[in-house]
Amino acid sequence: MLFDRLISRWTLGWLLAAFGVPLLLAAALLVGRALTGAPAPVSVAAAPPPAPPSPTPQESVPPAAPAPADLPVVTYDPAPTGFPADPGTADTRPLTEGLTPQRRIAAYDAPGGRPRAFLAPTISDVPLTVPVVDRQVGWTAVLLPSANRRIAWLPAGGWTTVALPDQLVVERRAHRLTWYRDGAPVHSWPVSLGAPGQSTPLGRTFVLGRTPPPQEVYGGVDIFALGAVPDDPDAVPTGLRGAHIGLHSWHDDDTLGEDVTNGCIRLTRSGQRQLLAALHPGTEVVVLA
Repeated sequence: MLFDRLISRWTLGWLLAAFGVPLLLAAALLVGRALTGAPAPVSVAAAPPPAPPSPTPQESVPPAAPAPADLPVVTYDPAPTGFPADPGTADTRPLTEGLTPQRRIAAYDAPGGRPRAFLAPTISDVPLTVPVVDRQVGWTAVLLPSANRRIAWLPAGGWTTVALPDQLVVERRAHRLTWYRDGAPVHSWPVSLGAPGQSTPLGRTFVLGRTPPPQEVYGGVDIFALGAVPDDPDAVPTGLRGAHIGLHSWHDDDTLGEDVTNGCIRLTRSGQRQLLAALHPGTEVVVLA
């Protein structure tokens, strides 16, 4: 079951889509040195005592500042500001591990930095899994939900991890989506993408959840909601304000290969069914130019 709030927001878009306005939300989902010659003799008395090794960043764990209880919680609404940009936003190396909060955990803007928000185990009752993008000792960086090209740093504890074998790569110029499993391509499909002014956001995001389609215009196939949101929220139709980018099928394939959606990624019904049967929440989706 997908969250009620998500359904309520998508319903507005679905009603519009039923009258010819494409859906933004529904669908549209992270190296020695040789010495030569004999050493000169050194007097034991003259030899300085060895200096203690300097701690490396890997050996130092920045402490997590206490998180105020009144921090905002990341929800389906746009995420709080202040989080850093994703340094690997166009990196196509697969993100193979997801992180699932087991309780409310504080999300920071850097290891040992400032707490900016809480990540909860669910977003509107949907279990949350976010892809892991980086690690330092004692800290783990993840893609931030409800934001574009942003990451959050989490201290140790309060979460578990899960393997993510799949990855979706979307090429905007080629209008192509390719599904990879364990780094090998499985299948590619032509896709429709966002119209001018509502372009499908670039960068890494992930599958947030899924919901049944309320209208036959979506081809009778479930819809994936992604973690990304429109780059320009004011450019989308009023009924889709606050919606997420999504991945879905359509009642026909006439516009595949074109820029006609409100930012979603639209593929064939058979392709969508294959992805729905295979992908886990948290699966990475990377959109390239």
